[in-house]
Amino acid sequence: MNHILAVRDLRKQFTLHTIDGRTVTSLRGVDVDVRAGEHVALAGPSGAGKSSLLRCIHRSYLPDSGSIQLTTPDGTLELTGLADREMARVRGRELGYVAQFLSAPPRTGPWEVVAAAARRRGLSGDAARDAAADSLRRLALDEALWDVDCSVLSGGERQRVNIAAGTVAPPRLLLLDEPVSALDPDNRERALELIASLSARGVAVLAVFHDLDAICRLASRVLVFADGRIAAEGAPSDVLEVAA
Repeated sequence: MNHILAVRDLRKQFTLHTIDGRTVTSLRGVDVDVRAGEHVALAGPSGAGKSSLLRCIHRSYLPDSGSIQLTTPDGTLELTGLADREMARVRGRELGYVAQFLSAPPRTGPWEVVAAAARRRGLSGDAARDAAADSLRRLALDEALWDVDCSVLSGGERQRVNIAAGTVAPPRLLLLDEPVSALDPDNRERALELIASLSARGVAVLAVFHDLDAICRLASRVLVFADGRIAAEGAPSDVLEVAA
């Protein structure tokens, strides 16, 4: 398997301007590799740096220092120095991100949200809409809701739309931040089965979970974070006691 993602010595600090200007360090020299078809789970307490790592890779946050390299068909890209327009292209085609909360344009329904994600990944016309429909059906979103403004959906419905958009025409690297936290047991099961199927398609997955059962089912490797660093690494059975 080839490396899809290589993170080296990543550091991120925040300045709390609205309080008294103090600084908070979120990442303290983090190294992470993810290979094609590998599912790497990030575990550990809230505030340990897990979501900050995902946001730096997605470039929602700009790291203070370090390297983030993504391997694509066009070569290896250094994401920390990529121009904004090129980074937007990479996000569309190569890098998917499922946050905890859905961000959708006003007055846009689930079908269009997911079809737009499919178009960014290279599908067009009917192929994009068909792929979107397949994703929404797989996650059991009622077809009566497909053209309803996403803002009126329940939290669980919005989370399923988010997962559908992240996994449609799957990207090379998928980042997941607590993707099943709002789902009932049946829909959680559907989502976990969908995420598990990505490995067989060669998708590299880096995911934040507090759900230890999900980690056991999905992850080939776990990185346990503590205070902005990786405190332990290994197979789920070896490190879950640390994560708990």
